[in-house]
Amino acid sequence: MGLIIFGAVVLVGAIAVVIFSLRRNATGVDEDDPLQERLAEFIQRGDVASLEEIELSQPFSERVIIPVIRRIGEFSARFTPQKAIQDTARKLELAGNPWPVDAPTFLAIRFILGIVLGGFLVAVIAISPPSSATDNFLYIGGATFAGFFLPHLMLTSRITRRQSEVKKAMPDALDLLTICVEAGLGFDAAMSKVSEKWENELSLAFARAIREIQLGKTRREALKDMSERLGLPEMTSFVAAIIQSEQLGVSMARVLRIQSDQMRVKRRQYAEEQAHKAPVKMIIPMALLIFPSIMIIILTPAALQIANAL
Repeated sequence: MGLIIFGAVVLVGAIAVVIFSLRRNATGVDEDDPLQERLAEFIQRGDVASLEEIELSQPFSERVIIPVIRRIGEFSARFTPQKAIQDTARKLELAGNPWPVDAPTFLAIRFILGIVLGGFLVAVIAISPPSSATDNFLYIGGATFAGFFLPHLMLTSRITRRQSEVKKAMPDALDLLTICVEAGLGFDAAMSKVSEKWENELSLAFARAIREIQLGKTRREALKDMSERLGLPEMTSFVAAIIQSEQLGVSMARVLRIQSDQMRVKRRQYAEEQAHKAPVKMIIPMALLIFPSIMIIILTPAALQIANAL
């Protein structure tokens, strides 16, 4: 029994380390090499240290776990279908690239977790009292599937949360865009103001589009790429309206005002939709948690009286 508890603690610790390593750089912004940052920090402070000391000063996850997972991802990419890699890369892009891993590495993490959980269940079954082979197969298969599916659930949750945040911020951002354009700023300068005003996923998307325009990409291409990275119908409609207004020479402020009103109506409709779904979602916790407790409180005295009478 003690060996099983020790194995469970080790397994939970390993999964927690992997998840912490993924979440460590979950900012959605590309960062510099951590070794270079650490070297610059030592140079700035004036400390004399060797490259080995600087490298050992990094966290364990950045020194060992992430490089090992990346090597496994590079090896597994040779045998992974290209379509699966492209689909995973697309999902990571929709999530804002929250973790410092690429598509092959993410797929390798899924397989590693599945194998680890499945192997752990095999070890537990091997040292536990004999039981049904069918039950053992179900336990091992369920643990393997859970380990393989856990990173996918994290990625899907990240995509949903990012899109929801962008959808909520769009009406206010379009209001600010409208005010800036009506005040005489150009569209690019207005987008820069929005990216400076807030610190959310939409402002980060605007800032990236502005950087791409400054690096030589046309506004039309930068806006289309931004809408593809977000994957929202509202953003696609907004970008199409902006591009069409440029081509037809329509007033940009008027287009932005119309888009802002439409986004506000859609946000109110979305809020009403979620409010209507709330009573249905409350049925499950009420049926599983609240109603049984009420039945126990109400029926226990009657059951005790019946038992005493009999």
